[in-house]
Amino acid sequence: MSKKITLLDGTDYDTKGLLKRMDDDSFYYGDLSKLALSSSSIKDLLDSPKTYAFRQKYAQKESQPLRDGWLFHTSILEPDVFEKQIFVDVQSKNTKIYKEAVAEHGKVFTIKEKNQAERLADAFLRTEMSLKYLGNSEFEVPAIGMVDGFPFRGKADILGSTSGGTGNRIVDLKTTNDIGGFHYSCKKYHYDCQVYIYCNLFNVPYQEFKFLVIDKGNLEMALAHCSEEFYLSGQAKVREGISKYKAFFQDGADLDNYYREFTL
Repeated sequence: MSKKITLLDGTDYDTKGLLKRMDDDSFYYGDLSKLALSSSSIKDLLDSPKTYAFRQKYAQKESQPLRDGWLFHTSILEPDVFEKQIFVDVQSKNTKIYKEAVAEHGKVFTIKEKNQAERLADAFLRTEMSLKYLGNSEFEVPAIGMVDGFPFRGKADILGSTSGGTGNRIVDLKTTNDIGGFHYSCKKYHYDCQVYIYCNLFNVPYQEFKFLVIDKGNLEMALAHCSEEFYLSGQAKVREGISKYKAFFQDGADLDNYYREFTL
């Protein structure tokens, strides 16, 4: 019998069918984003339930960091997809040539963006430590399941076996402008929430969740391990985000009257 999961619209879905469709980014980042929570939606809820509501209602323009991150990930994990992208040799995205390419192809990148992704990928793949974590692994593995009573979705960059072969390990790729300040980036961007969610979705202990980080400037690499404190911090944040979702998007709390209060 197929396993069912109840998503945010209250409808039961076939889990196996959802997993197949999650390979399609247009579904994963489109319809499914309204049917299941994620580390990104928890980040929005932590910022403000109004932020979450705004992003659910309006499609957001893709930011440059997101474009750069996607290209870097693809160059490492899905090189065949990377090679199929449309790259235009222009100095600015405001040029007529670039706009015409977008009108014709939809998703378009510049040669400058391509060169930057390849520069990072080259440095990444020259590091023995990085190669160790790429071996005997699956890439861009989707998962959907219940976390603290709510449906969550996620995609593991790298899902492999532990060194002893007794369980699974998740490795997540990150880029940064300051590798020495990655600890602060983790707090700012709530990477601890991702750790908590993914460890639950993939049944992986926090000790087996690693971040592989590369500095976009000097190309230095880092391997970041997760502590129990980091995992529990993510747990607390996820539960806070769920609480806000439940209050404003299930129980009918008045979003118009939401406000912050603090002392300076």
